[in-house]
Amino acid sequence: MKEHRTIERLRAHFEIETELAARLRNATKEQRTKLYSVVYDELFRRVPDHPQLTQKSSDGGLSRDISAQLETLRPLLRQDSTFLEIGPGDCALSFQIAKHVKQVYAVDVSDEITKSSGTPQNFKLVLSDGCSIPVPDSSIDVAFSDQLMEHLHPDDAFEQLKNIHRALAPGGVYVCITPSRLNGPHDITKYFESSARGFHLKEYTIEELNRLFKKVGFSKVRQSIGGKGKFVTILVLPSIICERLLAIFPYGMRKSLAARVPFRTMLAIRIMGFK
Repeated sequence: MKEHRTIERLRAHFEIETELAARLRNATKEQRTKLYSVVYDELFRRVPDHPQLTQKSSDGGLSRDISAQLETLRPLLRQDSTFLEIGPGDCALSFQIAKHVKQVYAVDVSDEITKSSGTPQNFKLVLSDGCSIPVPDSSIDVAFSDQLMEHLHPDDAFEQLKNIHRALAPGGVYVCITPSRLNGPHDITKYFESSARGFHLKEYTIEELNRLFKKVGFSKVRQSIGGKGKFVTILVLPSIICERLLAIFPYGMRKSLAARVPFRTMLAIRIMGFK
């Protein structure tokens, strides 16, 4: 998404978001259960020219996003599958997948989607505090999130990951798409500093996620790489080697290298954890 705001407006956004993000980072677990929605509401109130308020995705762009997600997920889905999306947004992806599976759950902190018409009969919205995954144990064949994990406090992300693992059926898989720290930051911080300080409370590397997934109990971790409708599943080791090579370089050189093949391909994080 191209940025059209002046540097002064970007600086104002940066200062407000980092202030609010610090409140989240320093809050207790109990405080965070209510604070997530509060700080986001305050951000949009204080930054009226925030891109999420002023720039709406075209129907074509939205369709391309959903198509890419479907291409990643399609090989994992069957007609008798139960699918779970965490942080579904407008639920467009979940609604599409509902056409091809037995049951779809969408876990979110808001019930705004229930006001939509045309909700599929095999779709169910489940409300969460941001960490809990309130679906039956061992009931999910495929779980999915996109651009979610980086917005969670690291403690909450770990707890949510444990709950996703609990919800998965034996042999089930969790597909997690999140931006790489090594070619970031990816929030408003990118215009001013080299490490995320905004609402990306933690950006990860594949090596960190591999370690985290194994700690939670996933039996194996893989990465899906590719694009333009063509994805393959590989071991995470090649990407970890790329990350370690990149980490040697100073920030400016690392950013430049990360934009080139093969680093750009290997740093596109689509982690797949198998129970």
